[in-house]
Amino acid sequence: MSQYAKFLDQVSKLYEQGYSKSEAARIIRDEHFSDKKVDTVREGLRAALKKEKANHPALEEEAQRIGIPVEQVSSYWHKGKHFSINVRHSAVEDKLRELKNTLIHDLLEYSPSFPKVEYTSTQDSHCLVVDPADVHIGKLSSSFETGESYDSAIAVDLVSRGVDRLLEMSTGFKVDQIVFIAGNDILHTDTPRSTTTKGTPQDTSGTWYDNFNIAKNLYVRVVEKLLSYAPVHFVFNPSNHDYMSGYFLCDVVDVYFRNHPGFTSDITMANRKYFRYHSSLIGTTHGDGAKPFDLPLLMATESPEWSETKHRYIYTHHVHHKAARDYPGVTVESVRSPSAADSWHHRHGYQHAVRAIEAYVHSKDRGQVARFTCNF
Repeated sequence: MSQYAKFLDQVSKLYEQGYSKSEAARIIRDEHFSDKKVDTVREGLRAALKKEKANHPALEEEAQRIGIPVEQVSSYWHKGKHFSINVRHSAVEDKLRELKNTLIHDLLEYSPSFPKVEYTSTQDSHCLVVDPADVHIGKLSSSFETGESYDSAIAVDLVSRGVDRLLEMSTGFKVDQIVFIAGNDILHTDTPRSTTTKGTPQDTSGTWYDNFNIAKNLYVRVVEKLLSYAPVHFVFNPSNHDYMSGYFLCDVVDVYFRNHPGFTSDITMANRKYFRYHSSLIGTTHGDGAKPFDLPLLMATESPEWSETKHRYIYTHHVHHKAARDYPGVTVESVRSPSAADSWHHRHGYQHAVRAIEAYVHSKDRGQVARFTCNF
């Protein structure tokens, strides 16, 4: 008998109380296997349950009687004459929840410490908005068809080099605040079936979980670099390709840097975010929701700091090309993307816009005073 089999009843009770698989495995680990990793215990429990299900014909009979496929039974508790069955309603949802819980727990246990950085601010200091938009890690583009190659490795290289170049170009300005815009289709898909959140199939490179970790490592490296220059405000914009996993990703990054004194964040699921830098009100949104001409009034309605600012900007994404318009009191501007056109966009002629990563400089009293573009 497996060493984990005797704990299956306890696990079933934990499931009934609302604990996830990862949380239940962690409790069993803490109580009985302190020398093992949570992943090891979880896999051991899973294997023990699978073996017990195979040797329990009454379970299959019970599942058939109540109309539940036995393969969807994630745990059960046999109470002599009756079964208490826990059904896996959504394998995708379970996997995403387990991934998030495991990542968050690992980061909490790791608790990275950061060197103390002395930040300075003067009257002529500025805010640098760094906005790597629509990176689409996991997208696949073949130069044989589209004339441009693109995959996860290329995406990481472009963002890394782009941020380095933007920091070099901005050295003429004293910077006492950096706003890093995250999300905005940082991941190309949101399901194991290589589709967007709504189910649109995509051409992809790599597995969804590898791309998640690639994006996580990229964000961590970039934010660490930015924190060596100035305090960083990390803003998450929900988006249409990765509505769920994009949030999980930014939540992980938020936990990673929670102990850094220069790190602040706004990672709620609000579609429009606002940040005040002295006389500037800076808004961000993905761009697949409200129309550009509605954004100024929404900003005035949603941000209590509207009346206290003079210069107002909203940076949008989603369209992968540059567009800007001045409305009364607000400038709305879309941000370029470094990603290449995939097969569908090439076929419909949606390509050849400038591929780039952009940054914007805001003065304390004069609004946006400079912009930098790293073209690819």
